[in-house]
Amino acid sequence: MMSGKPSGGALAPASATLAARCLGRPFRSGFTLIELMAAVAILALISLLAIPLYTGYSQRAFRSEAQADLLTCALGMERWASANFSYAGAADSDDDGLGDADAGPVAAEVCRTRSAGADRYEIRVDGSADGFLLTAQPLPAGAMAADGFLTLDEAGNRGWDRNGDQAIGAGEDDWND
Repeated sequence: MMSGKPSGGALAPASATLAARCLGRPFRSGFTLIELMAAVAILALISLLAIPLYTGYSQRAFRSEAQADLLTCALGMERWASANFSYAGAADSDDDGLGDADAGPVAAEVCRTRSAGADRYEIRVDGSADGFLLTAQPLPAGAMAADGFLTLDEAGNRGWDRNGDQAIGAGEDDWND
């Protein structure tokens, strides 16, 4: 037998609204101020944890990019030395992309870098007849300004100025965190 009441004794949604009005309590949809404040507090707490983690991951990724640039430029320096019988002259002193000095920004004909184009590091070379030192120096206004410079020489020796004192000291002779 069908009656106007839903089965199980529960009120239908329209009936629930009618019942709430009859009992003197208005039916409200939406969120209370307390619920909104709790949601904002949870989002603030999550952002307090997530932003530093994201920044740390970004800095490690940018540092890895500079390390890859140094390795790419080291290969370019070996090609340069094979063609010129010297590591000297691979720096670009007049920003034309050609090697014309022994020390300075690495010439584009030696290698092209990603981190320099993104304004995070400047890749420099100091070359001589029998060796070179590549340096990835963080740009002062860039995201990596406080990270310290990275180095790589012709023998594959690596350095990272972790403490930012502008010198490779004890314990800074690798690229590991």
